[in-house]
Amino acid sequence: MTPRLGLALLPPLAALALATPAAAQPNGVTDAEILFGMSAPFSGTEKEFGRQLRIGWELAFAAQNEAGGVNGRKLKLLPMDDGYEPARTQTAMKELLEGRKVFAVVGNFGSATAAVSVPYANEKGVLLYAAYSGANLLRNDPPDRFVFNLRASYAEETAAIVGYLVEVRRIPAWQIAVFAQEDAFGDAGFAGVAKAMRRYKRDPGLVLRVGYKRNTADVDEAVRALKHRAREIKAVVMVATSKAAARFVERVRDAKLDLVFTNVSPGANDLADDLAALGPGYADGVIMTQVVPLPTSRATAILKYQELLHRLAPDERPDFVSLEAYLSARVLVEALQRAGRNLTTDSLIDALEGIHGLDLGIGVPVSFGPSEHQGSHKVWGTVIDGKGNFKPLDLQ
Repeated sequence: MTPRLGLALLPPLAALALATPAAAQPNGVTDAEILFGMSAPFSGTEKEFGRQLRIGWELAFAAQNEAGGVNGRKLKLLPMDDGYEPARTQTAMKELLEGRKVFAVVGNFGSATAAVSVPYANEKGVLLYAAYSGANLLRNDPPDRFVFNLRASYAEETAAIVGYLVEVRRIPAWQIAVFAQEDAFGDAGFAGVAKAMRRYKRDPGLVLRVGYKRNTADVDEAVRALKHRAREIKAVVMVATSKAAARFVERVRDAKLDLVFTNVSPGANDLADDLAALGPGYADGVIMTQVVPLPTSRATAILKYQELLHRLAPDERPDFVSLEAYLSARVLVEALQRAGRNLTTDSLIDALEGIHGLDLGIGVPVSFGPSEHQGSHKVWGTVIDGKGNFKPLDLQ
């Protein structure tokens, strides 16, 4: 269960001193509260993502509300279920912005769903902040004014892992294949592979790419295609959700193919659990890139996250997804504080663009700007052991 704190009103005199005319306040903002929306899967195959995202955001909001909120206002999250289906995302976004009249949308899940939420947010002039996606459509150049990200992109993750495989593991570029979801998520990850391949004089068009359809774990065709080219492939860069990735690794290892497997960040804990449940031979040595540090590490920000998780959601364990959501929320709180009491979408965007070198306590600073709407470009390496535990991996 995630925490739900009651909203405490400001003392009457303080409220009177800080109050602004109701008509002058934007949607989702009252004298006592700021309402944020989220569209994520709380049903279907990817519902654990939605649950973890909600945990992280509500941890950060609860901690800030305990400290008095932001400029006299408490923070509230309104999550809506889209089942990781773009058509439902469109319905959820419309309900959040036009029905519930939230101030901004935060922590949405997915790349295919972002293809709906990004144009809608731009059309309505509403902030879309820290979507759980590394897709390029959230990272236009120059950036969309209303779209901000914290995490590194999928292209940055896969480019980093190809560099590791070639430079550190000494696997030739032509012996690397890709297993990717057949949508914007998979395309974004493959873009990083393609960029790295060009650096190593390999034509991206010659890279073996196999895949599966979104919201499924149907990997049979992908496994057959890989087995057909088994003699030349030594590593597979996966751009896949946890269930599909686990099934793919299981099937390939059952076929006795000795390959190095890597995957991008989404669903790291779930993938480790699923593989470990199959037996140590399936999990051991699987590499995952991450866009936040290990959630069990001892960095300053991570210790605070762990303390809040233990106190407010004691049945939950540290998780990469909830940690990313928590850190994203901490950056948003900083921007809200800088935006001041007279909060508007424009003042919040200006405050975000004014964040330079913010030290959250994760080892790398967070910076935005008018031409930079991605706060971090850091990619961490991790490797799973036979018991499903993560260990740090130096990608250099």
